[in-house]
Amino acid sequence: MAQIARQPNNMVKIYSTPSCVYCKTLKEYFKKHNIEFTDIDVSKDEKALDKMIKDSGQMGVPVVDIDGEVITGFDKQKIDGLLKINQVKQK
Repeated sequence: MAQIARQPNNMVKIYSTPSCVYCKTLKEYFKKHNIEFTDIDVSKDEKALDKMIKDSGQMGVPVVDIDGEVITGFDKQKIDGLLKINQVKQK
């Protein structure tokens, strides 16, 4: 079995706050897998907070935007699927 290469050009944004434990875990997960992301601190950016709420329908963090696909929380399965992390191709 061969690993599928993930697309290096995914646009990834994390809406987070400094005190959010799940946000920190998510960022560490992305760093471990060499996923580049933009970290948006919604505790300091009211416009970003409004956009996050509008796009996700949620007020809690983390919210992840991967190429326009919005994921609420650290949903590892959805994130892995969108970024092609840990996926194995059948021969």
